[in-house]
Amino acid sequence: MNNQKQQKPTLSGQRFKTRKRDEKERFDPTQFQDCIIQGLTETGTDLEAVAKFLDASGAKLDYRRYAETLFDILVAGGMLAPGGTLADDMMRTDVCVFAAQEDLETMQAFAQVFNKLIRRYKYLEKGFEDEVKKLLLFLKGFSESERNKLAMLTGVLLANGTVNASILNSLYNENLVKEGVSAAFAVKLFKSWINEKDINAVAASLRKVSMDNRLMELFPANKQSVEHFTKYFTEAGLKELSEYVRNQQTIGARKELQKELQEQMSRGDPFKDIILYVKEEMKKNNIPEPVVIGIVWSSVMSTVGWNKKEELVAEQAIKHLKQYSPLLAAFTTQGQSELTLLLKIQEYCYDNIHFMKAFQKIVVLFYKAEVLSEEPILKWYKDAHVAKGKSVFLEQMKKFVEWLKNAEEESESEAEEGD
Repeated sequence: MNNQKQQKPTLSGQRFKTRKRDEKERFDPTQFQDCIIQGLTETGTDLEAVAKFLDASGAKLDYRRYAETLFDILVAGGMLAPGGTLADDMMRTDVCVFAAQEDLETMQAFAQVFNKLIRRYKYLEKGFEDEVKKLLLFLKGFSESERNKLAMLTGVLLANGTVNASILNSLYNENLVKEGVSAAFAVKLFKSWINEKDINAVAASLRKVSMDNRLMELFPANKQSVEHFTKYFTEAGLKELSEYVRNQQTIGARKELQKELQEQMSRGDPFKDIILYVKEEMKKNNIPEPVVIGIVWSSVMSTVGWNKKEELVAEQAIKHLKQYSPLLAAFTTQGQSELTLLLKIQEYCYDNIHFMKAFQKIVVLFYKAEVLSEEPILKWYKDAHVAKGKSVFLEQMKKFVEWLKNAEEESESEAEEGD
């Protein structure tokens, strides 16, 4: 018996193909950088020629693999080391954002170069956004002039929709915030962004990424107040941004007030305690009384499960509102507040169809309980009402308004006789 192993047959000849993992990369980042920089040097500072060169080079060079290197060169003139410095032994070019003039017009022209490149090579979109996030984290490694140029460019790119507002998360880096770099950068960025669009468009972009309530985080914790933010950005010439943040803060305070108010009502807290709490919040957050009466009305109406039968809901509403009339009366000390309450009642009765016939009964109740007075009711009837259910509610109020007018005339004639 032959114990020797039989040799397996082998294929003779030369292997011409290597496995994928054994292949050498066609370029390394240094070679890629040299090709881009050489091309940019030939185009000079003509940004139209730069855009054409980049468009054509995408067919020959591996943009997908070396996106970060490409964007480093276009922004900083060469590959960036961690922290934002340029490596000394690397080639560099002056055809880049950091070597350009420090003005908005030049940055708008550079933004067009990036827009054209990303429109042509759609796969670069994600890489470019990652690049901008990285550059923002490297801000301390750049000169003040370089930061200013990058801020203006970023503002234009945000306005064009080339990058998403979520890139601003990088500005909340603790070291950048602590040293005041984030706030100073934000000034230039928002100026160019608002210049391209307007504060409403900027606000909409911030809302989409839930960043509309985070702008105060550009400052250290001990300076995160509306007063500090407003002073800083107003002095920097961004009054509209200051007002926007103040409004956002007020909206947040109003939501918090309504939430707490509903909790106090559901617990059955005494009215005097509720009134004291609301008045303190009004003062602290500078919330005007006409706004507060709207919040109180909404809170009062949300504490009940209303009957679905029209004939029963009016009776239920009167009983409920009679109980809460002292609370409502505490916040109708101005004519404008009374008018606001009337409009809130009108809108509520229109939006909740079972209340359509209850409008007049609620108004009369509030008149008797001294929540509403005759002058705002007459003004509402004459020209201050809104379109919602107008004909129905005016008809309901007709007799009561006539009675008010007659009572007013009688008291005037009595006053004249007394004179």
